[in-house]
Amino acid sequence: MITTDLVARLSRALTVAGLLATTALTTASGAASAPTPEPPPATAPAPDPTAGPTTPLPRTVSAWLPYWDQEGAYQDALRHAGQLHTVSPFWYEAVSAGRIDAHPGAGERRIIDGLHRAGTKVVPTVMETMKSGALAAILTSPARRAEHAEALMRTVSTRDYDGLDLDYESIAATGDTTYAAVRDGFTALATDLCRRLHTLGKQCVVTVFPKTATTGRIWDYAALGRVADRVRIMGYNLHWSGGDPGPLADTRWYEDILTRATALVPPAKLEMGLPAYGWNWPSDSTSTAATRHVTWKEAEALRAEVGAPYRFDEVSGTPYFTYDDGTESREVWYQDARGISTHLPVLRRHGVVNTTLWALDFEDPEIWPVLAGG
Repeated sequence: MITTDLVARLSRALTVAGLLATTALTTASGAASAPTPEPPPATAPAPDPTAGPTTPLPRTVSAWLPYWDQEGAYQDALRHAGQLHTVSPFWYEAVSAGRIDAHPGAGERRIIDGLHRAGTKVVPTVMETMKSGALAAILTSPARRAEHAEALMRTVSTRDYDGLDLDYESIAATGDTTYAAVRDGFTALATDLCRRLHTLGKQCVVTVFPKTATTGRIWDYAALGRVADRVRIMGYNLHWSGGDPGPLADTRWYEDILTRATALVPPAKLEMGLPAYGWNWPSDSTSTAATRHVTWKEAEALRAEVGAPYRFDEVSGTPYFTYDDGTESREVWYQDARGISTHLPVLRRHGVVNTTLWALDFEDPEIWPVLAGG
């Protein structure tokens, strides 16, 4: 169960992208209208046991492992280890130039060893939610930047990790006058860190906001694509907790994102981030009621509890439902296997075969056969 505090932290760490995304694409006017109710997609057919041997599919999926659901996410990773090339436990938070704090359960050796035995790399995520200006002060100072790189290298050396994933998001709040210097400072940090990691035979992964026609302050895709092993694009929160109800992702939005990304980063280095969660909004935009984070599991359990029909918005390629909680009308938009299968052709058109899932133990189980089919 995600506590109020954890939802707040999740919102700060992973929904800043919504500030950039909400202006990127206006949801089609009919997107929130109720199409004919239809059932969720049928389960994918089981493989034919009489079929001859086939070449194993390459592992094209990575996924984040949330520390607040560590055991459930770990068991989920083991069930799907044949598809996972990398798991990124959401374990660390940068709080100053020289300090990287560990979240509860960070570095649990049983999990690291178990994933390695399953053939999956362990590349923990370092995130940050620093106060305005704090990250900028680190990135624009060569001395503080070097201190921070040292702190990151100390973190990766604490366990048998296969690398690091940097999920630094404060750039969205950087003012216009300092944006370029902060962006270039992050590029310098990533370049230094990737060089050091590569010297040790470890991976360097960078997680970034989606770049669209209208996004402004964002990391330098081309420069990061030259130094990082993987660039993960957070392809979610087109609509988010701080805005009006609507889909978390959209096929047209993905077209815009990937058209720009593949022009700057080799497609083989890109991982498109897919949501396995959603948001539960009050339908009335003037309501003061809270918007709540829901995993796919929680969304489907709620839909069954309130008896709401499954609806699928063909325009965006996402499921949703509406219900009345006894006080007001609410809308839940989320993602499932049907939605993912609608979005994957966009990735294929742009030559992007690698995906990353936010997050393990949130998802519709039928996502896995869909991802296996590419």
